[in-house]
Amino acid sequence: MLLLHVVATPRTTVSATLRASDAFLQQIRTACPAAEIETLDLFSADMPAVAGQNIDSKYDLMRGRPIEPSRAAPWRTIEQLITQFQRADVCLISSPMWNFSIPYALKYYIDAIVQPGYLFAYGPDGVPAGLCGGKKLVCITSRGGDYSAGSPMQALDMQEPYLRTIFGFVGITDISFVNVQPTDLGEERRAAAIEAGIDEARRLADRVAPALQA
Repeated sequence: MLLLHVVATPRTTVSATLRASDAFLQQIRTACPAAEIETLDLFSADMPAVAGQNIDSKYDLMRGRPIEPSRAAPWRTIEQLITQFQRADVCLISSPMWNFSIPYALKYYIDAIVQPGYLFAYGPDGVPAGLCGGKKLVCITSRGGDYSAGSPMQALDMQEPYLRTIFGFVGITDISFVNVQPTDLGEERRAAAIEAGIDEARRLADRVAPALQA
């Protein structure tokens, strides 16, 4: 069984996001020692171009046309990312909030993998259907402010709604969030938020673990 960890923060050891993610992964390793964990660091990976020939290939697929042989090799770099995501039983996304939404590297990754015929398909009536049912998605985030339900900042949170929407679109219905917040309102509140996030991440790992034990 495979867990894919998509890292969308450049801050490594000082990242509040990764402190909670590390706790989640440690708990998973304890509960599921045989599970494979694969890491994709978006800020160090050589990501394929979502432009040029690959954009032409995308529109060929959307129109129901085969990819032209001359564009097959570049498209395979996109397919490699897609296949990695498809193989995962559980996907963990570690992402801070940037400007109320997600970092550009994560948006780029999503734009690369969400392709017709792979993660979703159009039916005869033109309505798209997701092809990723049965997969679990865990999103661990950190936010400088407090965007929790009922807070004055909640309406500015475009991170969680977007991730729920795009991955729901490809058919994932089992989506869980751990939001570490607030992290920019003093050291005492930051420490408390990280500790609470670590505890929540560990509890969530216990609920997710059975999906990696089948």
